[in-house]
Amino acid sequence: MTSVGKRAWVDPTDDDPVVRGLSEGVGGPIGTRAGRHPWWTPVRVVLALTAVCLALGMLQKSTCYDQTWQNGQSRYSQMCYSDLPYLYTGRGFAELAWPYSGDPDVRSRFEVMEYPVGISYWAWGTATVTHWLNGSPDLEERRSQPAEDVAGRPDVHREMRIFVIVNALGFAVLALLTTWLLAGVNPRRPWDAALFALSPALLLTGLVNWDLLAVALVAGVLWAWARDRPVLTGVLIGLGTATKLYPLFLLGGVLVICLRQRRLRELGLVVAGTVGAWVVANLPALATGAEQWKVFWHFNSDRGADLGSIWLVVQQARDTVPSPFAFDPHTINLGSWVFFGAWCLGVAALGLTSPATPRLAQLGFLVVAGFLLINKVYSPQYVLWLLPLAALARPRWRDILLWQAGEVLYFAAVWWYLGGYLAPAAGGDAGFYWAAVLARMAAELYLVGMVVRDLWSPRHDVVRQSELERQLTTTRSNAVAV
Repeated sequence: MTSVGKRAWVDPTDDDPVVRGLSEGVGGPIGTRAGRHPWWTPVRVVLALTAVCLALGMLQKSTCYDQTWQNGQSRYSQMCYSDLPYLYTGRGFAELAWPYSGDPDVRSRFEVMEYPVGISYWAWGTATVTHWLNGSPDLEERRSQPAEDVAGRPDVHREMRIFVIVNALGFAVLALLTTWLLAGVNPRRPWDAALFALSPALLLTGLVNWDLLAVALVAGVLWAWARDRPVLTGVLIGLGTATKLYPLFLLGGVLVICLRQRRLRELGLVVAGTVGAWVVANLPALATGAEQWKVFWHFNSDRGADLGSIWLVVQQARDTVPSPFAFDPHTINLGSWVFFGAWCLGVAALGLTSPATPRLAQLGFLVVAGFLLINKVYSPQYVLWLLPLAALARPRWRDILLWQAGEVLYFAAVWWYLGGYLAPAAGGDAGFYWAAVLARMAAELYLVGMVVRDLWSPRHDVVRQSELERQLTTTRSNAVAV
């Protein structure tokens, strides 16, 4: 433990065996006579690490950026795919079409944005900035041309690159905010945020889609709850749910904690804040295009087994080996929700019967992990959903790196699979891709097992143990003073 005036934090070289071992290359673990830098506090260090990670992530996408994502193979061979440039033209942002417009001309040219309102608003806002940076082009001219011709124009390609840069800079701000919030959840353990800041998953997937918006809001939920701000906690859950569905699952963790501690008033405030914020966030979309607003819900209900899911593996295997069971969207929806419901009941039972009250990050991680494991689509960037929760639920580098190894393996496998590089020479499905999906799930289940063990046996929970050590040290200091 390193003292800083009246404050104290847990130093990772004292707390984590992996960090302690790695520190031998730069002087070894921190000693009892170690001083402190007047400016480089732990929070500032992890913020700098986040910036470095994000810069490397942008560099990793540079091949596709240079080609404006027009090379159909290099986006897979170089693993630099991103949804952003394609949706810029495919959803009408090149013409600044409002995502929820019911204008027949707009709808005849572009598909409706299939994301929740938070992402749609952000994408439209960054498209507006993009047009301003590109000199506010003549949109009427574009609207007079076929949409596919507009998508191929050199000036639109320039805008696609600007659009990616604008979003990348916005994501950088969100990631830095996420790091800052995670570092503040437990002021004695700011270094736990480094598990987010240095994550290979953040580097590789941060620019694939807009998931970092929800990630920042989830980090805000953890920060607000740690500071006993139930209304703010609810508002952030509501805004997160308006951006991606999964932040809603944090309400389950709040419910368990409030039941254990008989904090029903706080539970009511959280629920009220959630509902109010979600309604307010959705009002502009509902007011301007209710039918377009419904597309997100229909899209997710009607889609079948998709990339990354165990359902896709089973379905492809079933196509190889005939089976009487049908895997239509209805069957997958029903199976997914039945399993997820049972998983949530199990997490609730664990949280209510564990020896000590769980932390929100622990319960949130378990619930979201269960949702992803059985969901009918598990896109590579969905790992970001778990990242801030995992960093605080099980802040051990060994366990986080083992889990991340499974994610990195899948990240490579999915792009090579889509590029056709994993197809067997004799034809048929790519068994290596199936193996990567299963390896990813196994790595995630391993981390789930570690968090469950921490709940059943709190002596394994490093966060709880460091808090007990602090309380013991305070008690001894008070006794000496007396």
